[in-house]
Amino acid sequence: MSLVMYERIGADGRRPSPFSWRIRYALAHKGVPVDFHHVRFADVEIIRGLSGQHFVPIVTDDDRVIHDSWNIACYLEDRFPDGPSLFGGSGGRGLARLVNHWSDTALGTAVRRLIAADFILCLDAGDRDYYRNSREAAFGCTLEEYCADRPRWLAEFAAVTAPLERTLSEQPYVTGATPGYADYVLFSMFQYARLGSPHEFLGEGTALRRWRDGLVQAFDGLGERYPGYPAT
Repeated sequence: MSLVMYERIGADGRRPSPFSWRIRYALAHKGVPVDFHHVRFADVEIIRGLSGQHFVPIVTDDDRVIHDSWNIACYLEDRFPDGPSLFGGSGGRGLARLVNHWSDTALGTAVRRLIAADFILCLDAGDRDYYRNSREAAFGCTLEEYCADRPRWLAEFAAVTAPLERTLSEQPYVTGATPGYADYVLFSMFQYARLGSPHEFLGEGTALRRWRDGLVQAFDGLGERYPGYPAT
């Protein structure tokens, strides 16, 4: 029996969740087949009924239920040891965990400051009130206020991503000669920005742009199979 992955979808079949993207790439990397089940952003009780919490992605494997993208990645690595490794050993797993935390905090905040006010338009119209109310409660201000002073947030984004630009100017992937889970974690945030905003803020000719665009095309163009911004 194949795995089942639950993920949120947006308007017109969009796939806006960075946490789902990293697992989509992990599944493709491992060569593991999966059936996708879709939920909306406001389907909190459905998600909670599956896993006892309200975040996606969720993966089920017969009677096993795994939630949190990091836990899912580790499960895939251990459950399918004959496929290509996501981490390249225990040391790589430990470093990927640090990248995962950094991506979810420093990089994620820098990206959200640039796209949160645009991102709402990628969602199904029935989910936009939920998204706005939940995010504005977390931010303590409106989405528009959160993203105001764009020059400041562009400068902060550049500072946050400077170590990535330098690393990727010296080697093709964060993990070295070939991509691994740390690349997919970081890529998921740039994919979230690419699909969630009309603004391109990776400069043409930069190492980061080359790396991101290359991963968009990986696994037979996995990163461009679904619509992006703007919503129709």
